[in-house]
Amino acid sequence: MTKQPTAGRARARTSRTSARPQRAGRTSPQPDAAQPAPLTALVLAALDDLKAQNVIALDVRTLTDVTDTIVIASGTSDRHVKSLAGRVLERIEAAGFRALGVEGRRDGEWVLVDLQDLVLHLMLPRVREFYSLEKLWGSPADERVARA
Repeated sequence: MTKQPTAGRARARTSRTSARPQRAGRTSPQPDAAQPAPLTALVLAALDDLKAQNVIALDVRTLTDVTDTIVIASGTSDRHVKSLAGRVLERIEAAGFRALGVEGRRDGEWVLVDLQDLVLHLMLPRVREFYSLEKLWGSPADERVARA
């Protein structure tokens, strides 16, 4: 004689699977490519406030499952890079978002801010040139394969 699950057990299993946490900053499953997501717009506005240089936002949804957008910006000095990171963190927290992690803030040469759906790289120009993240993430995967 096999034991049949009761209705209460079936409901409990269903509620566990449907109660998965949502990714922070996501308002819809597929945001419109022509209009930046609210988190992206917030980050870009904060960077613009403190005159970040060479700001680019890359949509990497088709390249990775880790994040949706990568924003790369340069600061004129390590102090400027630290200030940019601080302003972004202030703005996102005021809007109800939370950074999952911040790396490199003490040195200020390359600060990485992980916002889950958006990863922000703030760099000194020489560091940015050396690592060339735009070349790594900017071109579609099929173009990279064709060049190799």
